[in-house]
Amino acid sequence: MRMLGSPPVRLLDDRYRDDVLALLDADPVANVFVGSRVHAAGLDPRRLGAQMWGYLREGRLTAVCYAGANLIPVNAGAAAVRAFAERAHAQGRRCSSIVGPVDAVGEMWEILGPYWGPARAVRAAQPVMATSSPPPVPGDPALRRVTMDDFDLVYPACVKMFTEEVGVSPNVGDGGVLYRARVAELIRAGRAFARIEDGRVMFKAEIGAVTPRACQVQGVWVPPELRGRGLSVAGMAALVEEALRTVAPTVSLYVNDYNTRARAAYRRVGLRETGTFMSVLF
Repeated sequence: MRMLGSPPVRLLDDRYRDDVLALLDADPVANVFVGSRVHAAGLDPRRLGAQMWGYLREGRLTAVCYAGANLIPVNAGAAAVRAFAERAHAQGRRCSSIVGPVDAVGEMWEILGPYWGPARAVRAAQPVMATSSPPPVPGDPALRRVTMDDFDLVYPACVKMFTEEVGVSPNVGDGGVLYRARVAELIRAGRAFARIEDGRVMFKAEIGAVTPRACQVQGVWVPPELRGRGLSVAGMAALVEEALRTVAPTVSLYVNDYNTRARAAYRRVGLRETGTFMSVLF
């Protein structure tokens, strides 16, 4: 679709869905979160729960930016990053984080930091890891999809993981209403997995985003007192095997660079680094 006489950045709607998906599919692993939202909801802001900004170069759509709870630049070079940052600044901060490829997010934060800072946390290097092959190590046979009957066991583990990772409890503010709804949504969709023994969650993880080409694992967690026993390797191996079989042809995630134990576990399962993200948390 060719768009002539347009401003450099415009709010996109469903007329541009195919163009946006073509950009996203150029790197289905890096763009899996935004891709999952567009595949599920299209580009209408009311359904998407966000705005999708498009950057035009010589009349063609060359980059987009998902502007919702997260601000996520896609395929954005320096000029597009600056244009998106200017629009975000003019609109005022509505997001809780800026997430995406390290170069684009770094440039965006350099522009927005003086106005939106200080950030609560900056994760400057988060390796993106992925695999399309079965794990080379055995999976945990006790790992299973959880059901809503398990909710009261799984939800506290999700809260502990979120608080440990983000630094703030998801129960702050609305008492956990939105987070409980999201956990329940993933369980009902068959995308929440755990090993549960004697009423205790030993390992858990979810598949947070899915497209026809990739899925993204999130929320990997083992209780602190059980770490170092191989539960994460066996659990992830079982999850990767099941995800490749029933969810998507590529399984991915991203992890903080300083989490050397987790990175080693993921490598043992067969995931390899394919890029680097950066996150700015507010």
